[in-house]
Amino acid sequence: MSDLDWNLIKAFLAVARTGSLSAAARTLGASQPTLGRHVAELEAVTGLTLFRRGRAGYELTESGIALMERAEEVADRATAFSRLALGQATETVSGTVRIAASEIVSAYVLPEMLQRLLHEEPSIEIELVASNRVENLLRRDADIAIRMVEPAQLDLVARHITDIPLVTCATKAYLDEHGVPRTLADLAGHELAGFDRDTDIIAAFRHYGFPVDRHAFRFRCDNQIALWEAVRAGNGIGFGQEPLARRDPAIGIVLPELKLPRLPLWLAMHRDVRTSARIRRVADFLHGELKRYASS
Repeated sequence: MSDLDWNLIKAFLAVARTGSLSAAARTLGASQPTLGRHVAELEAVTGLTLFRRGRAGYELTESGIALMERAEEVADRATAFSRLALGQATETVSGTVRIAASEIVSAYVLPEMLQRLLHEEPSIEIELVASNRVENLLRRDADIAIRMVEPAQLDLVARHITDIPLVTCATKAYLDEHGVPRTLADLAGHELAGFDRDTDIIAAFRHYGFPVDRHAFRFRCDNQIALWEAVRAGNGIGFGQEPLARRDPAIGIVLPELKLPRLPLWLAMHRDVRTSARIRRVADFLHGELKRYASS
C-alpha cells in the first residue's frame, strides 16, 4: 500500500466524529461529494468497509473503529506539527487569531476590547467562539481561551488574570417598585431570576443557610446571556459580574455585604504557539484589558 493521502484520513475522521457527510462537510469546509469520494477511496485503498451507511447516517464498522484510533494519532501528530510551525515561524503581527470565551464574556466584555485591538492592529483578524464549553486548545479549536477554571492540560500555558466579583442586583426601576432587600432573608419576598437546571445558585443559597429549590426563581434560564437580559428587563433580582453591573446605569447592586464566590479568570494557550507574534500580541492585550475590566 502506498502512502495515504492525508486528505483521505481527514475525511474519514470528520465523518467518523460527526456521523454524517453533511456535518463533516461543514466541519472541514468541503463539499459532501468530495468527502464521499475520499471515504470511498480510503475504503478501496485499505480494502476495508469502514462505515455502515443508513438513514441514521454513517456508523463505524469494527474495521472502522480499529482504524479510528490510528487516525486520531495521525491527526494529533499533524496538529502538533502545525502548532510547532506556527510558534516557530518568524512573522509580523498579522493574520487570524481564534479566541474562545464564555457566552457572557463574549457578548458583553470582549467586543469593546477587540474593537480597540483591531484599531491598533489593522493586520489582525479575530474569530470569536462564544461558548461555555471548554474549547480544546490541544487540537487548535482556538488559539487563545479565556476560562473560568484553571486549565489542567500539561501542554497549555495558563495565566491567572484575576478573580471577578459577583453581586446581587436588579434594575433600579424594580427596586423602586418593590423595595431594596436589606438582608438575605428579605429575598424571600422578592421575585428572583436564576438558573433552570444548573444548581450553582441553589448551592450558594444553601451555603448561607437558606435551603431553596428551583421554584424559588420565578424566571429560570440556563443561558447566561438570556438570564442577564431578563434581569436587565426587570424580571426580579438576579446575580451577575460586578463590573458588568456597575457599568449599566439601569442596574442597582443590593446586599453588597453578601460575599458571593468570585469567578477566577484564566487566559490559556498551547505552549507551542506562545512564540507566535500575533497570538502573543493578542494574549498580552487581553490580559491587560481583562484585568482592568475586573477591577472597574
